[in-house]
Amino acid sequence: MRRLAYEAADCGLLSADLAAGIRRVKGVKKLGVRLGNWLTAEQGQALWQAPDQQRLKGKRDRALLALMLACGLRRHEVVALTLDHLQQREEHWAIVDLVGKGGHVRTVPVPDWVRSALNEAAAVNRGRLFRRVSKAGRIWGEGITEKAVWHIVKEAANGVGVPKLAPHDLRRTCARLCHASGGELEQIQFLLGHISVQTTERYLGCKQRIRSAVNDQIGIEPSA
Repeated sequence: MRRLAYEAADCGLLSADLAAGIRRVKGVKKLGVRLGNWLTAEQGQALWQAPDQQRLKGKRDRALLALMLACGLRRHEVVALTLDHLQQREEHWAIVDLVGKGGHVRTVPVPDWVRSALNEAAAVNRGRLFRRVSKAGRIWGEGITEKAVWHIVKEAANGVGVPKLAPHDLRRTCARLCHASGGELEQIQFLLGHISVQTTERYLGCKQRIRSAVNDQIGIEPSA
């Protein structure tokens, strides 16, 4: 509706003041859980290993997919990643001072196996980490686009038989797998860079369990 109002104003069918007033009207609050796809651990492993590791493009794609699955990066964060972002913190590799959504800055731990995948794909010594690869297998340009990331994800997804998979689903998968492996909710929130813990909960796609409640046995129960 807002876009329609702006187009009408551009065509002279609506006054600019009225179009601005329509823009200020708040939309209806969305209820429920945001839809999305989550991969199992087996599917996630198959996905990042799908590209051909004998080719430079395949090595680049494997590293990119591994990074998105294990670190929960957004598309714009992946394309903006540089070699300078990769540093060691507390004897652990990490992406340091990553600027995320809304300009929020965070540090993202990088598992050793992901770092190894990045090393195998390394073909640059400065600037953007992920670059275009020509058909002849040569690096060119200053980086890749968000659309290229989308194509990399779709190509790998089709290769492992997972239809309708979007890049953001890898971020959701990262959250759920971290939680399933015992990761604390606040640490997953730090990893993904969410301001609100409620956003992290939506990414997990979990439902409250009453029958086997989390607070049934927490160590303060009376002894039998």
